[in-house]
Amino acid sequence: MSDYNAFTKRPLLQAFAQGVMKLAGWKVEENFPDIPKYVLIVAHHTSNWDFPIGLFAALSINFWPQWIGKDALFKAPFGGFMKWLGGIPVVRSSRNNFVDQVAEVYQQHERMVIAITPEGTRKKTDHWKTGFYHIATTANIPIVMAYIDYKRKTAGIGPVLQPSGDLNADLAKIRHFYDGITGKYPQEQGDIRVRQND
Repeated sequence: MSDYNAFTKRPLLQAFAQGVMKLAGWKVEENFPDIPKYVLIVAHHTSNWDFPIGLFAALSINFWPQWIGKDALFKAPFGGFMKWLGGIPVVRSSRNNFVDQVAEVYQQHERMVIAITPEGTRKKTDHWKTGFYHIATTANIPIVMAYIDYKRKTAGIGPVLQPSGDLNADLAKIRHFYDGITGKYPQEQGDIRVRQND
């Protein structure tokens, strides 16, 4: 499989996205780590607006991370377009199989950034899905925190977390960072903790 660079030059798209963000009154804070591979988590996910804002924010700074989708999305006639957008098809038959599939994708590339929304839904949840964490530990790569802060109308990249293997301790660090981030609908922000029966 060929190498994927999240910073591939797309000058026309970048200029267009910069114009859109400026007109919308949004700022983008760049603080990219010098790391070839990482899992990029994006929070809080409370609105359909998160995707276009996040997309234009990323494109405005020439950043094009990949994302994960069900394999059915990549069938004709739109499969090629989905892959061009950065999509990676996976079969979501089980959590472990899903984690192994994505970890293997990382192992096949020298450079790779995949964006994941751990809440998994726009509605409030009492826990985060922890697939992002297991992908990072299986692939032995760090986690980088990205955010869309509607209160400040700012999107950007936050700190780097190298998973310790202690999920609860690491989630506490993630929770501390996102405490200052406000989603479009704050009442719908998911609780940053594991499911009670996990």
